Amino acid sequence: MNTTSFVFNLSTTQWIITGLYFAFFIIQLVYYLYLFRKPYRHAANNNKENDTFSGNEKELPGISIIITAKNEAENLRKNLSAILEQDYHNFEVVVVNNSSTDSTDDVLDSFRARYPNLYVTFLPIRPDDKNDKKLALSLGMKAAKHDILLFIEPDTKPLSNKWVYEYAKTFDKEKDIVIGACQLEIEKTFFKKYILFDNLFSGIKYTSMALAKKPYMGIGRNMAFRKNLFFDNKGFSSVLNMEDGEDNIFINRIATKENTAVVLSQKSMVVSSVVDSISSWRNIKTRYLTTRRYYNGNRTKILSFEIFSRYVFYALFAALCTIGVSSSLYLILLFAILLFLIRYSIQLMVLNKNSKVYNAGSFYFSIPLFDLAKPIANHLFLKRERKKE
Repeated sequence: MNTTSFVFNLSTTQWIITGLYFAFFIIQLVYYLYLFRKPYRHAANNNKENDTFSGNEKELPGISIIITAKNEAENLRKNLSAILEQDYHNFEVVVVNNSSTDSTDDVLDSFRARYPNLYVTFLPIRPDDKNDKKLALSLGMKAAKHDILLFIEPDTKPLSNKWVYEYAKTFDKEKDIVIGACQLEIEKTFFKKYILFDNLFSGIKYTSMALAKKPYMGIGRNMAFRKNLFFDNKGFSSVLNMEDGEDNIFINRIATKENTAVVLSQKSMVVSSVVDSISSWRNIKTRYLTTRRYYNGNRTKILSFEIFSRYVFYALFAALCTIGVSSSLYLILLFAILLFLIRYSIQLMVLNKNSKVYNAGSFYFSIPLFDLAKPIANHLFLKRERKKE
């Protein structure tokens, strides 16, 4: 059968499926080549700027690092010195002891004796600990003496002693929020590769959107904003009725395309040991998934459509392969496989270049499996949480 007769012998249904497949192929390429490649390109630009920056560091603003610690004695022993020993001319570290019952107080006392830039305050033990994280953060921000507040968690440490400096030079007169990213340090588990992929793709999404001037969230392990922005927006009043949301939802409410910047240089990165088991990872995922429904605006719908277009693309690929084999229409089969491989090659390039930013390793044949599994896993986590409620 020649090409002309092949084209005219296709049924209307086969034409529709083929046309839709090509359309969703293009949609997927737009997401990967326009949106999802933004983080690694931005990281490369950040790293180049570090080599060429000629400004006077003494002119950069003072920064207050805010940490809340609830029974975090061991993590503070491991990570606090890396925060206190930052190579920056004007910063302080404010640690709020959030009603700890372990040796957190003793650990902080030992650090305070050695580091004059450490300020410690505390939140007393209360019968009702609801919103205690938000109260502790508010207490820390009130105690901070600088206008720019940089946030990190006790289980997290900077990868460089230039971490504070990287944030300081990202702020300018127009920027009130700077969003960063977090690598994961995970012990060997059966699901380690998938957890790293999940963290990678989640990071790609929120940083891509912020770089596209559509910021919708940040993570409390690595972000900064101006102190007046917090108090001008009445603090956490908009998220007080929620169990969580002190980072992602708060940023969702205050971030705009004008006031938000992203920093992804190697020296701005932090690494967290928060995931030490499957259950801890599931709890973190569930926390973010359950608060996602409170996001304002339509920015997350862009990402939801990516998931929809992804599943439609896979479904249409399967349909065209079935048609090609069952009807001996091998040109359709070849067309379906060719577009699948083109998308896979682009996906391979974009994800692995971003993976270098997140130190998440390399992904090859696992990509299609993880691609399909991630939304399903998220749905199952949400379903499990709703049953508990």
